[in-house]
Amino acid sequence: MARQTFWKGYLKLSLVTASVSLTPATTDSNKVRFHVLNRQTKNRVESRYVDSVTHKPVADTDQVKGYPRGEDDYVLLEDEEIEEVGLESTRTIDIDSFVPRGSIDWIWYDKPHFLAPGDKVGVEAFCVIREAMKANDVVGIARLVLYRRERAVLLEPQGKGIVLWTLRYGDEVRRPSAEIDDKARIDSKLLALMKRLVKEETKDWSPTMVQDPIQKQLKSMIRGKQKSLKKAAPAKRPAPLKSSGNVINIMDALKKSLTAEGGRKSR
Repeated sequence: MARQTFWKGYLKLSLVTASVSLTPATTDSNKVRFHVLNRQTKNRVESRYVDSVTHKPVADTDQVKGYPRGEDDYVLLEDEEIEEVGLESTRTIDIDSFVPRGSIDWIWYDKPHFLAPGDKVGVEAFCVIREAMKANDVVGIARLVLYRRERAVLLEPQGKGIVLWTLRYGDEVRRPSAEIDDKARIDSKLLALMKRLVKEETKDWSPTMVQDPIQKQLKSMIRGKQKSLKKAAPAKRPAPLKSSGNVINIMDALKKSLTAEGGRKSR
């Protein structure tokens, strides 16, 4: 299946610009998904917004976002007001700074995306930017509007392409809850045995190491239930209508017509 390109724009570094496309590097399309059904009718159940007090459905035009400032007291914000706060999407990834590769801790990394040239014209400029980052062993920092919000992004050269990571904001990252005493004394014999164990258990990486066992069991269970369900009986074909005395086969009718015509001529 072809990868879905969900963003197209430009990659810019100073006066060098390249047309690019962005594709999510991960997918959850293979996960088992369920619908909520009415057990009695087998019809799908719909989800609707209802008033928490009156329990009556609320129309889309009457729904508004609110920020709580007290008990049952909210500051109301319209969608247009929220959109005005965001950075205008210029469809340009403008790299404004670089940092040493590996200097950003893993916890800041959010979602990976594949960045690739958008057309043949932009290939050279794209490759020049990628190779320049490789040569200096740095990654680029920029800003971009993705998933309906402004995000800080990191551009890291990988092979023939560039991986674009969305980064978490500062208030989204927590500090460790407890500091580990790195001065604790470690028994040398115990450490030697642990090193030996780690070495014996070391093997080459394979994606099979991180397969989801729950998804595998769910799919197996679903296949079993599908086989156990009785197949619906094929619809019975209606019995052919019996010819009445007034309905005559077309070939017979023609033959009889020709015979009758010949008889009249002979007379």
